[in-house]
This record gives sequence, structure tokens and C-alpha cells, in this order.
Amino acid sequence: MEFCPKCKSIMIYQGNKLVCRKCGYEKSVEDEEEEIIFEKKNREEVPVIEGENLKTLPTTKVVCPACGNKEAYWWLRQLRAADESEVRFFRCTKCGKTWREYD
Repeated sequence: MEFCPKCKSIMIYQGNKLVCRKCGYEKSVEDEEEEIIFEKKNREEVPVIEGENLKTLPTTKVVCPACGNKEAYWWLRQLRAADESEVRFFRCTKCGKTWREYD
């Protein structure tokens, strides 16, 4: 996680650069290996883990809504304020569909 040198806000990945949501400061990314890609989904930005990093994630038994496979990788992300709970994301080990857990 990186912070903006101008306004100290958290910067997000957009392609091969880091962008500050607050002030618009941009910084190119030199280490693409740990890049996180964001997909637009339901008016929210959903963090998606790509590439070799995916294979290091833990797996769990859960049914994929797309293909019915019963195993998926999972990870947690803090999407909102720190006083709200984290969101659990899943990615099917068979078809690659990514979805989130709703309470």
C-alpha cells in the first residue's frame, strides 16, 4: 500500500500506475509483479488479485455461482471505513469467476 506524497491519501492501481483518488497525483509502477487490478462491479471498485499471486491464496469449500465447482480461493479486503467489517472475496479454482460474500 502506498500513500500520496502530496495529500497522504491511499493511492490505488490503475493499469501500470498509482493514482491518488483525492488529489489526482500519479506515479508509474515499476514492480508489476504485485499489481492489483480493480474491476468495476455494482458501482464499487472490487479488488481482484491476478497472476501468480492467486496460487498462494488459501482455498475453501464454497459453490461457484457460475460453474458449480466446490472450491475457491479467498481473500479479505477493507473497502469502507475502518470501523466496518472486511469483505470476503472468492475466485473459483476452475472457471476463475470472482464474487464477494454478502451477509
